[in-house]
Amino acid sequence: MSADRPSPPRRFTAALVQMAVGPDPAENLDRGVARVREASLLGADVVCLPELFRSRYFCQREDAACFDLAEPLPGPTTDALSAAAREQGVVVVAPVFERRAAGLYHNSAAVIDADGCVAGIYRKMHIPDDPSYYEKFYFAPGDLGFPAFDTRAGRIGTLICWDQWYPEGARITALAGAAILFYPTAIGWHPREKEAHGARQMDAWRTVQRGHAIANGMYVAAVNRVGTETPGDGGAGIEFWGSSFLCDPQGVVLAQGSTDREEILVAEVDLDRIEDIRRNWPFLRDRRIDAYGPIGRRFLDGGPWEKER
Repeated sequence: MSADRPSPPRRFTAALVQMAVGPDPAENLDRGVARVREASLLGADVVCLPELFRSRYFCQREDAACFDLAEPLPGPTTDALSAAAREQGVVVVAPVFERRAAGLYHNSAAVIDADGCVAGIYRKMHIPDDPSYYEKFYFAPGDLGFPAFDTRAGRIGTLICWDQWYPEGARITALAGAAILFYPTAIGWHPREKEAHGARQMDAWRTVQRGHAIANGMYVAAVNRVGTETPGDGGAGIEFWGSSFLCDPQGVVLAQGSTDREEILVAEVDLDRIEDIRRNWPFLRDRRIDAYGPIGRRFLDGGPWEKER
């Protein structure tokens, strides 16, 4: 924190924008800007939008024409949301399909401070390649690590969707000092799987993120979209399950969204709560950092070649 900047507040309000996404990127951006303004009226200090909110989830198929949806950073999305952040005096987590160079794209999030300046960028580190989630075709893996960003509200972190399943990213973001970790998200059910597996899939998704909050003594927020989106080639599509939520450092859910409605969820982040929980559950204190070297390996096969690495 710079010497000429006041200390961040001990408490701030986070807003999660759960929204459906239409076919027109310009309209989606306008709706995102409007939701930031609405969240501000609800008392928000930090507002997070869903992953890739400017377009429908194009990764359901591999189509080179979809690269035309990408934009530079800074670009139209950050320009519009920077203006809204400055106007409303709020911090905005703004997901962007980033065009870094010709043929080089990232699934990114810009953290825009309350003065409208971009505080930093996160590039999605873990890139999935599953049926209807063909992201490796579109996105290069992130190369900026797992940072935390100083904002007027406080120090925050953001990862993106598939990153939700990896405890390492959450841990490093906590070690960087984030009080809250936002996960802009686009996750849902394959319609043919929903009846048999849907409840277990959603429960696993909620459980792993609540675990990140507990293990790291931090707040965690998942911000999802809603609605069914089809790929345009006759596929069944994805039913995005919403259910955005924010939980505290003990995993207690403070705000919970529906599975099928657009809404703005708000909840308070309390730094004194983090202090209290970490004093009583001192997981960061008791970490055996001297013993974690093997985590840097892909897998411990146990063969003689492993001893060489």
